[in-house]
Amino acid sequence: MRLSNRSNPSLWWKLSWQLSLVIVAVVAAVIIGLCVWAATIMSPNIAMEEKVGSAIAAATSRDSQGRLELRETLELKALKEQNSALWYVVATIDGAFVSYGTIPPPYADLAHLVHLFNDADIRRSATTKEVATIDSAETAVGEVRILFGGVAGKGWPAFALLTRAYPIYVSLLAVALPAIFLTVPRIVGRALTKISDVADKASQIEPRQHGARLPAEGLPKEVTPLVIAFNGTLERLENEFRKRRRFLIDAAHELRTPIAIMQTRIDGMPEGQERRRLLNDVARLAETAEQLLDFERNDQATDPQETVDLVEIARTVVADLAPQAIAAGYQISFQSEVERLERCGSLFALPRAISNLVRNAIDHGGNRGMIAISVSAGGRISVADEGAGIPAEHQELVFEPFYRVTPQSRGAGLGLSLVKQIVANHRGQVSLKSGSTGTQVAIQL
Repeated sequence: MRLSNRSNPSLWWKLSWQLSLVIVAVVAAVIIGLCVWAATIMSPNIAMEEKVGSAIAAATSRDSQGRLELRETLELKALKEQNSALWYVVATIDGAFVSYGTIPPPYADLAHLVHLFNDADIRRSATTKEVATIDSAETAVGEVRILFGGVAGKGWPAFALLTRAYPIYVSLLAVALPAIFLTVPRIVGRALTKISDVADKASQIEPRQHGARLPAEGLPKEVTPLVIAFNGTLERLENEFRKRRRFLIDAAHELRTPIAIMQTRIDGMPEGQERRRLLNDVARLAETAEQLLDFERNDQATDPQETVDLVEIARTVVADLAPQAIAAGYQISFQSEVERLERCGSLFALPRAISNLVRNAIDHGGNRGMIAISVSAGGRISVADEGAGIPAEHQELVFEPFYRVTPQSRGAGLGLSLVKQIVANHRGQVSLKSGSTGTQVAIQL
């Protein structure tokens, strides 16, 4: 699962950053588009306004007699060389002015009036196609008004507008970007919440939780087919489980009749070693059939609701199996920390589980030593033997159905598996400790 999480991309992350980038790109495209559009309707001189104003402002001064003059600075000289058609009129607010270049006749008459204008865009005159602009600038001699032309179409108007409008769009982006990168992931996360809920429900489905299905309501329509397909898979699996159960239960039931017939016929045989061997084999076969039936019954069992006494159940099991244990060469003991210990459980299943533990100790304890059964006040029932123990590589597998430590061992390998199943139905746990001095299996309810 961890490897899958590392290799599979996060849909939340992918959608969040892609949507955020798309929104940012749209905002940037709108800003650039507005600047391009504005460049088509504003003065063609707009790209040169700042450059002309900066050069003239730096060159503006007064001579020794206090008259307005423009010094030939390097910046102004470069501007004139790069724009041979450039002309301008520079006027102070008191009406004094100087000019440069060939001023178109329609604008020549405006020279003595330039100081009256703070800002103007003059174009599409009936007498000239020349575009003129009036702009203001702060200089060493104070504020001046500049009327200029001859530079229409020079530079990049859209770029000039973009640089001029930065206070607007920078503040806009300063507000919009955090909002985008904070709200988009949240919106995407909320949209995927239902999918996460369905995934959690899927992880909680147990093998024996029949009829469980994932809800498709409220899911995105792109995800709904996956959930429907998953529910279909669950239904097909349940059908196959039901077929398996019917087969095993029917097989176990069908085995009872021939086993009973075989046992009756063997009982009629003369006493001897062959008769005893056959009786043991038939008893083993009958036990296997009963374990199959118990296994399937418990696989379909619901939560037990009866009130049972664990001490009484364990004591009864020990009393029933003590003769068998003693005949096999063991000593057997029973201890309880309390006289009575009530739990909610199955009066049929719990004795079967404890009986399987004791039978397992009898079968694998080496026919020597003590088999000790104990009940603690906390609801722990343990069965310990003094046999050779279970090899470490087998200890995790002994609770699997039909697993046997050695192929020649008695039983079908269902005893401990049935114990685990019964305890799981009771919401308990099974633990196993085994070493060279014996094996202990405990049930905690």
